[in-house]
Amino acid sequence: MASLFKKKTVDDVIKEQSKELRGTQRQITRDRTALERQEKQLEAEIKKMAKSGNREACKILAKQLVQLRKQKNRTYAVSSKVTSMSTQTKLMNSQMKMAGAMSSTAKTMQAVNKKMDPQKTLKTMQDFQKENMKMGMTEDMINDTLDDLFDESGDEDESQGIVDQVLDEIGIEISGKMARTPAAGKSIPSAASSSQNTISDEEIERHLRALGVD
Repeated sequence: MASLFKKKTVDDVIKEQSKELRGTQRQITRDRTALERQEKQLEAEIKKMAKSGNREACKILAKQLVQLRKQKNRTYAVSSKVTSMSTQTKLMNSQMKMAGAMSSTAKTMQAVNKKMDPQKTLKTMQDFQKENMKMGMTEDMINDTLDDLFDESGDEDESQGIVDQVLDEIGIEISGKMARTPAAGKSIPSAASSSQNTISDEEIERHLRALGVD
């Protein structure tokens, strides 16, 4: 019962109109087919009257044939008109749907614009840009710190190499000195033997007098 009093939508009305136009088109086609059958019958009757020599009957039937053909041609015009109306109805339906979609989109955009504060949006974008710059600077600082750590590690390796080289050189010198140092157990010349190898002043003076040098 409630469906009987339900208000029809635009789509419902257009569907009903399209259904009626299709029915009209089918009826026009049936009428044209009937007219074509009558046309053939009249042509056959005219030929029959012409063979029998009945000129008056031929004239009457010829006039009927002319009227029938005009009527048949009108069916083509009406059919074309109905087709045009159907196409126009479908086009109007599409345009109405597009208008409805545009209206819905406009309402959605209007609601979004009401909720969206341009100044707040601009501030948000500026804050994002600032934080993004901070993040970039932080990343650069971290990378620089890591580079410094790796560089220090390289310096430490290089310093260790230099220390090892110096130690090796010192070790070589120590070895040389140790090679020149008397081994343990060997006797070190005593002071007495050293004094024995030394020429005394008295012997020098005696040699000088022997040579006639005062």
